[in-house]
Amino acid sequence: MSTTTVLGTRPPGDYGSPVPASALRRAFATTIPVSALPRASSTIVVTLCVLASLTPSLLPRSALTQALFTGVFAAAGLGMLVLARRLRQVLTRSSGSRVPRESVRLLALLGAMVTTTWAMVAADHWQDSLRQVMGMSSVGPGHWMQVILGAVATFVVVVAAGATVASVAHRLGWIGSATTAVVLATGLQLVAGPAVWEMMSRSYSDSNDVVDVSSQRPMSAARAGSPESVVSWESLGRQGRRFVAAGEQSGSIRTYVGMNSAPDVKSRAALTVSELERAGGFARSAIVVTVPTGSGWIDENAAEGFEDRFDDDVAIVGLQYSYAPSWITFVFGRSAADESAAALFDAVADRITALPDAIRPALYVYGQSLGSVGGSAQFADAADLGRRACGALWAGPPAGSVMTDGATVLANTSDPVVWWSPDLILRRPDLSRAVADAPVPQWIPGLTFLQASVDLVSALNFPAGHGHRYGKEQGTALPDCDLTR
Repeated sequence: MSTTTVLGTRPPGDYGSPVPASALRRAFATTIPVSALPRASSTIVVTLCVLASLTPSLLPRSALTQALFTGVFAAAGLGMLVLARRLRQVLTRSSGSRVPRESVRLLALLGAMVTTTWAMVAADHWQDSLRQVMGMSSVGPGHWMQVILGAVATFVVVVAAGATVASVAHRLGWIGSATTAVVLATGLQLVAGPAVWEMMSRSYSDSNDVVDVSSQRPMSAARAGSPESVVSWESLGRQGRRFVAAGEQSGSIRTYVGMNSAPDVKSRAALTVSELERAGGFARSAIVVTVPTGSGWIDENAAEGFEDRFDDDVAIVGLQYSYAPSWITFVFGRSAADESAAALFDAVADRITALPDAIRPALYVYGQSLGSVGGSAQFADAADLGRRACGALWAGPPAGSVMTDGATVLANTSDPVVWWSPDLILRRPDLSRAVADAPVPQWIPGLTFLQASVDLVSALNFPAGHGHRYGKEQGTALPDCDLTR
């Protein structure tokens, strides 16, 4: 009996020969063109940049911060790869038109998905471990969804901007591009840069002059800016007014002189001594010369710690040297902190020397962040510090910028200021004096520097004892004065 095969059908049990692999590749290429897939090298480089951006940070990250860092870093990696390709084409005179097999591109994408997922899971565990010790809620799927969407959007925008610049440069040619770059750089340096700096300086100055209604003028004669003070309330600056207005119920003396209180550093230092003497500061058992941060801020936790340490029998004195935040002052006007700290310390020390030995107050120096840099700059070494002061305390000192010998140092291992230094690129940080307040990430050459740089942005957004925030121990940790020296 013959079997009739109907066209378009197969007999039961007859499944035909296997479909050749070449047919599958052709079908895949028809569905998804090879040109639609990124090159394997591009996928690998972008994936490596994403993995690097997810390496352990010092502090918990917001979704926005992580998304921006990941997106920009991945786009930068791709940009360098494209630049390397163009350079190779020029040097080898090749067209670079060879198209890799689609299977290689597909495998690279699949590998990128797997490794990125693994990295996100590891990053999730690390972020939760940081948040747990800092009393913060853990992250969840929503956090990482925001990171993914934000990183992709950032990546696309940066890549599009780079492609636009490359297209313009291609049309202009090498000579036109170089000329345009020189003109833009010159304009930025001579016109745009000074204009932006002037605008920022004016903004910081205006902010310094604004009188916050929440800071009430103190009535106690022990406070600068009071009715009996020789320093006007308005001239103290925003941070100075906050400092003297806080803790008025305590019996300590708080003296502060702002940049608007006198025309130059020496006259401001002299005015500070006059105000300190008027308030009775030289009759106290201790005087703490406090070097503020760049904006003039003195940590209230430190002030309260000094008051606890000396049972209110203390005078705390500060002198403003800048309007701008610490990082700007550190980069563009670091000498102002050194000069101001030296002028104030010398003026106070000279006045104490003129007093009889029996009634001389103990003299201490304190500085946080940039203030520690200015405070330590006036001492040649530990012996010099021991001769001229009872003790010094530096809180959150910038890495490698402070003389720590002979001083008490407070540093959190999660504080990026303590880590950050160009040396961090190739060297492990010195955390011998730091307190382990959170899990400490493994040092990775180059990457740890990038992570610490990103963490600087949010270093102050955490409770005392974590990041660049410190508590009352700033004051209570001051050493006893050795009167036999």
